[in-house]
Formats: sequence, C-alpha cells, structure tokens
Amino acid sequence: MFNFSNLKATDVKNDVLAGAVVSVALIPEATAFSLLAGLSPTIGLHTAFILGLVTAFFGGKPGMISGAAGSIIVVLIGLIQTHGYQYVLLATIFAGVIQLAIGLFRLGKFIRLVPQPAIYGFVNGLAIVIALAQIPMIKHQGPVMYGLVALAMLIVWLFPKFTRVIPGSLAALIAISAIAIGFGLDTKRVGDLADISGTLPLFHLPEAPLSWATLKVVLPYSVIIALVGLIESLLTLAVLDDMGSKKGNGNRECVAQGIGNTLCGFFGSFAGCAMIGQSIINFTSGGRGRMSNLVGAVLLILFVISLSKYIALLPVAALAGIMFVVCINTFEWTSLRRLKRMPKPDAVIMVAVTLVTIYTDLAMAVICGVIISALVFAWQHARITIAEQREEEGVKTYRLEGPLFFGSAASFNELFHPEQDCEAVVIDFAHTRVMDSSGVEAIDKLTSRYVEAGRSVRLRHLSRDCISLLKKAGPFCSHELDDPDYQVAADSD
Repeated sequence: MFNFSNLKATDVKNDVLAGAVVSVALIPEATAFSLLAGLSPTIGLHTAFILGLVTAFFGGKPGMISGAAGSIIVVLIGLIQTHGYQYVLLATIFAGVIQLAIGLFRLGKFIRLVPQPAIYGFVNGLAIVIALAQIPMIKHQGPVMYGLVALAMLIVWLFPKFTRVIPGSLAALIAISAIAIGFGLDTKRVGDLADISGTLPLFHLPEAPLSWATLKVVLPYSVIIALVGLIESLLTLAVLDDMGSKKGNGNRECVAQGIGNTLCGFFGSFAGCAMIGQSIINFTSGGRGRMSNLVGAVLLILFVISLSKYIALLPVAALAGIMFVVCINTFEWTSLRRLKRMPKPDAVIMVAVTLVTIYTDLAMAVICGVIISALVFAWQHARITIAEQREEEGVKTYRLEGPLFFGSAASFNELFHPEQDCEAVVIDFAHTRVMDSSGVEAIDKLTSRYVEAGRSVRLRHLSRDCISLLKKAGPFCSHELDDPDYQVAADSD
C-alpha cells in the first residue's frame, strides 16, 4: 500500500515519468494479443488497466508491471475458438480465485524450487520472444522505419550517459515522435495497428451457463491460466530482485494477481500477469515505487477514453526500438560466459528452458526445467556406499554413507549378501539419511533377506519416525539405539 509519508520529490518524478513510458509501451502488446485472440484491442487494454491499478495498491513488488501477456493468450485461444468470449470471462474469474487461494495459503514460496539455470533460460527465452514479437510490426516497412528504430535504440542507449532528468526511453519516444510527426514521415503509427478508443471497463456478469458441464470445460483452463500467470509473475519478481531492487513478496503478489484477474473477469476482460519487458522498462526508467504502476494504469485508460487520436499518431518505430533495447538488457549475457564453466546438467537445463520458452510457452519451459533438475539431482545423489566394515567377536558392523531414498534403494540392497555374511550383523545409519518410504521399504526388504538366511540384523542410529515406519512395514529387525539423542533423518514433527 502507498506510504505517502515516505514519498520524496525525486522518487515521485521518476515514478511519474517511468509510468508514462510504460503506459505507452503497454499499448502495442495489449493490442496485438487481443487481435491474436480475435477480440477487441480495448479488452486487452482494460486488462492492463485493471491489473495495473490492483498491483499498484496490493502487488508484492512495487514497480512491477502487469498486463495482457502472450503466455496466457496462448492458453485462452483454444477456449475462445471452441466456446467463445463468455467462457473466457468465467475462466478468468476462476483463475483469479485460484491465484488468490494460492497467495492466502502462502504457496508462492514454491517458486524457490525453480533452479537458477531455469531462471536464466526463462529470461533469455522471453527476451528472444519479445524481440521476435517486434519484427512483424516493422518488417517490409522500408528504410525510414529501420532508420527510426535504430535511432530510437541509440537514444535509449546514449541519453542516460548525458542526463537522467528524464528516462532514455521517454526521450526516445519524444524525439522519434517529433521527427515522424514534424516531418510527416510515411511510417507506421500506433493507429495503424488498431483503433484503441473506448470507454471505462463496465461491470459484466459472464453469460455462460453456470453448470457442471460448463465447469468441466472452464476449470482446466482456469488452473493452467492461474499457474502460468503466477509462474511468469513470480519469476519476473525474482529477476527484478536480482537487478538490485527491494526484495518482493511472492505471496502478496499471488493475492494481487488473484484479485486483479477476478475483477478482470467481472469487467469484461481476460486474464493477465506480470510482464517482464514492461517491468524492466519501468525499472530502468527509474520507476521503483507503486506510483509508477498507478500512473501507468491511469494514463493508459486516459489514452483509451480521450487521448486515443493523439496516441494513434505515435510511430511504431519508437516503441519497437525501446523494446529491442529492453530485450538486450533483459537477456542474461553473463549466462553465456558461465555456460562453459557450468556443470553439464545445468547447461542443459538452461538451454532446454530457453528453447522451450521460445517454441512452446513459459509454463511448459519451467516445468521441464524443474523436472530435469529433479532427475539430475536424484541421479547425482543416488549413491549410498559402505564407508567402513569391521568384524568383532562374530559381529560384523557396516557403516553407511549417503542418502537412502527411491533413487538409491536398489544399490543399497546390492551392497549386502546375507547368505555369505556373519551370523550377527549391525548396520549403522549414523551418516545416512533415510529420506522417503522407498528407503524404509528397502531396509525392510534387506532385513527380511537376513532373517530368511538365518542371520540376525540390528540397525543403529535410525530416527524415531523411521523406526515407527519400519514397525508398520514388517517385524524383521530389532533397533539398537546406541545414542538415542542422535538423529540422522529428521523427525516427522
């Protein structure tokens, strides 16, 4: 929430100017994504306005920009084509409720499970996707368009080296617009993309019948929309955290996205989420506070209501140039240098997530990254060994090292040969962690093999929860606790 007592004149100025740039930068993508879905551009602009307003007050990261995102539109296209716009509104409302529940139950912390190489891949993939999205707007437009794009990029790049009174992106937008309008250059304008004039979003109850048949159609889309939106939002939050701003609150962002998307559904708009490109424009333009979100949302709706004829005159080249610089700044160039020094599994994860982000969608990319990382982790740690074995007075003691879980259960059983072993055996788990039920089952199977071979076996240094599970699994072994206070595997409480 806003804290007016801490506002400084410099911060307000930076937020207002950054918000002004963001409001214009939101127009092409909101328009393009709406048209891609076969909907009016005004619907996408209303999404950006509602989400911008909600996250300005309740978002988990001041200055992080939300709006109509391509990753969600890709999911919605199928629903629009098969069941229509009213079903989209219903899916948006349910997606918002799911996101709100995730935030309230504090499940946003699970974004920590996404490994760093996957985050690099996500950022690099989205940078490439954003760059590719600009190409259709400028290709086949002749040398004037290309020259203006290059000039816009140059201004964004060089202007901050001379002064930071206004952001470089705003300077580029003003300069390119002045050249194009002043000299009457024949170049594509925002108005050529679509008519963005409209009104304030109006309350609208979805007209889809609220029945079990409808829910069976809508809920799968809602779940995917909710997860895709939160993944992109929370990863964007993590990226901005790494850029040096104050650490954001993931659960609060989930709540804000949930409230925003629920309102979008009730006000005739489709779902949205955080947008990394516009968020980085805001960040690099000096927008660090909630005021930048608010200014961006308010100006955007003013453009729609009363200033659309002026916004229509802005050259697309200026916006494309700004976005190309954003792509350059977004791409993790250091990850390419690290690629040679990374462990091979991490390098594979980063490249795989980048490619999947480009060719499919963000949710699939992150899921692939997490699954690959989990498999690699399991493979690397699926090693359990006998660190020491000794025989005293007819009792053979094995001291194990390494985790015992589903990945190492098979190799654990292969370590022992009950038929050839001593009459009495002790297995010491002091340096072993029994991590799951597969590990417990492996112990139970091994002890049963010893019993069948006519040997006695005792287990040392097992935790209380593991002992409890073993008692339920089978009666084959006794448990010798030499040091009852020493716990290897964490107790269930």
